[in-house]
Formats: sequence, C-alpha cells, structure tokens
Amino acid sequence: AMEEENYEDREEEMKSNSISENPSILDKYKAAAKIADLVLQKVTQLCLPGADIYEICQAGDKMIEEECLKVYTSKKQKKLERGIAFPTCVSVNALAGHFSPLKEESKQLENEDLVKVDLGVHIDGYISQVAHTFVIGATKEKKVTGKKADAILCAKKALEAATKMIFVGKKNKEVTQILKKVSETYQANPIEGVASYKLRRHILDSNDFILNKESPESKAPEYEFAADDVFALDVIISSGEGKTKESQFRTTVFKKSFENPYNLKLKHSRSFFLVVGKKYPSLCFSISGFEDLTAAKVGVKECVNHELLNQYPVSTEKQGEVIAQFKATVVILPNGPTILNNIQFDEELYETEKKITDQEILDILAVSLDKKDKKKAKKKEKKEDKKEDKKEEEKKEQLAI
Repeated sequence: AMEEENYEDREEEMKSNSISENPSILDKYKAAAKIADLVLQKVTQLCLPGADIYEICQAGDKMIEEECLKVYTSKKQKKLERGIAFPTCVSVNALAGHFSPLKEESKQLENEDLVKVDLGVHIDGYISQVAHTFVIGATKEKKVTGKKADAILCAKKALEAATKMIFVGKKNKEVTQILKKVSETYQANPIEGVASYKLRRHILDSNDFILNKESPESKAPEYEFAADDVFALDVIISSGEGKTKESQFRTTVFKKSFENPYNLKLKHSRSFFLVVGKKYPSLCFSISGFEDLTAAKVGVKECVNHELLNQYPVSTEKQGEVIAQFKATVVILPNGPTILNNIQFDEELYETEKKITDQEILDILAVSLDKKDKKKAKKKEKKEDKKEDKKEEEKKEQLAI
C-alpha cells in the first residue's frame, strides 16, 4: 500500500511540475544530459578491439554514479536522488540492445564491429537518455560502406528529421511516418516493437509514445505534442526486415514494476529485492553490477515470475544483418524543440550511394533548431526587407523624375 500511496503522490507532484512554471526542472534535465553525453563519450573511447563488454558497461555505470555526485552538491541539494536511469549497454551488430552481460557471459569487441552504446542518467528523477552507433576501426581512409553505413546514416538522419517534427500541435503518427520515409531511402527498416516515450519524473515509459514503426500488432494511441513535453527520442534501424526475436543471451536489465504486491518466499529473493527497492525504486538497472550475484540470479527469477520486475530482453535480427541506434532527449520549449544531448557523430567515416531525394524530408532536415541560426536568419530577413524597401524608394524617386 505504501508503494501505491507514494505513486499517487508522485502523480500529483508531476502535474504541478511543468518546465515553464519551474525552470529549475530544465536545469536538472540539462545536468543529467551533460553527464549522459560525457559518459557516452568515455564509453565510446573504451570500445577498442579486444575490449571486454562487461568491463566497459561496469566502467560506464560507475562513471554515471561518480559524475552525478559532482553536481547539486549544496547541503540541501545533496539529498536529491540521482544516478543510473538506464544501465550502460553495449550491443554489437545484429543485437538490438540491452546487452549488459554478467562477467562470465561477456563478449570481447572485434575490429569492424558495429557498436551501439545506450545509457540513461537522472537527477532528482529527471531523466536524460542517449545512445549512438559507430564502427570500430573506421577511419577517413578506411570508410564504412554497405549495410553498416546505410543503417547508421539512416538512423542518424531519421533522428534528425524526427527531432525537427516534435513541435507543439504535431502528432506522434507524423513522426513515425517520417522514420518510415527516411528508412525507405536507405533500403532499411525501423525495428518493430520499439517506442520513444514521453519522460516524466521518475518514469521512463509513460502512456504517451511515438512508435518506431507501425504494424498490425502495434499501433500507438494518437498523441499531440504540447509545450514542456520531454521525449527520449529513440530511433533503431535495421538493415534487415526490422523484426527481432529474443537472443540466447541472458536478460540482465530490469525495472521494478509498481503494480504487484507479492511476498517473496525465498531469502535470496528478498535480499535482492530490498537492494532494488533502495537503489533503483523506479528506474532501470542491470544485475551485472550486483555484488551478490547468486541472490540476484535467484531473485530475478522469482520476481519476474510474480511480475515484480519488468524485463528488457536482448533481442536480435537475423545473422548477417546489423542494427543502428541513435537516441537523444528532446524538450519542447516555447520556441520549438531543443535537443538536450550533444551526440558526436563523424559523417565522413561513412559512405553510401543512397541519397535522400524526398522533398518533404529535405525540407524538414533543412530546418535549423540552433537559436543562433534563427537569429541570423531573422537579421538576414530584416536586411533583405530593408534592401527591398530601399529599391522601392529608388523606383518611386525615378518615377517621380
């Protein structure tokens, strides 16, 4: 019952917590995004041939915890909850995501692996999620081509276009359609069963979302974007059909479910669930970082059986296909969408014959979200107007003569 009351309080709290009424919320989102970007960058640098994925994920998670302690440090702010909102996952090639393996089940990275790094950070329950994709060993002299290049460039362009569609008054379905259009250009497919969720305090997956791909099985309730909305925009593109199945890898990423009161029978389960409740009351975690792994393995089983945890399995495309992912946190401010994350991407490392020719997509991509550019454009317009006025004046004078 305690849990439910707590949840209701949170619901109430969220209603009054809009960004425009309370700018400090945006500061927390920005602080989380800055840490997410920093950790993403560092984790990317660790992704070298021969590197162990377990070690990389642990380093990422440790760094999230450490960096979170460096912000909001005043006596009053120190009490704010902070830390991992989504554990560091490093998923290669055909794997769709959620790969944060146990030490004894880890894999080593190899040269030319396509790598997706995905993670999330929260400060006081305000979440920033980020992901990007790259290929190990790619250089300007030795560019990535073929399926890998197409999937990566497609996911990057699709994310860019989608971000520029998240305006007040636009609808979620329009974004899904744009993802489909961009994918067609690159002869790729968005992955089914993936969604970009509207973020709320302490909540990663609300009831408002944008589907990565519509299918007869999955349709999204219509949603119109509103001011102050924050979305974790997640674009996942496959070189294959975009249908994934569960892989042979163990599920290690979970999230506590709010719904079910159930008294765990096993001692191991109880001690495991206690740690979860304390460290990860509402957001995602990986059991790979738990000190007592035996308790975690036993605990997870009983907790999942009784629906106390939601699981995030490791799914995969067909062998030989690759999946690329880009994810960023986007907030709708009065002057339009703003991307809170700064994803480093070097387009010159990738080469493709495929070109976007669809005018609608080209127009969307041409929109600038940069405030400086907007100001420049306005200044330019004013200048042009002045020139026009001057010409008109001159014409009139000429006629008068």
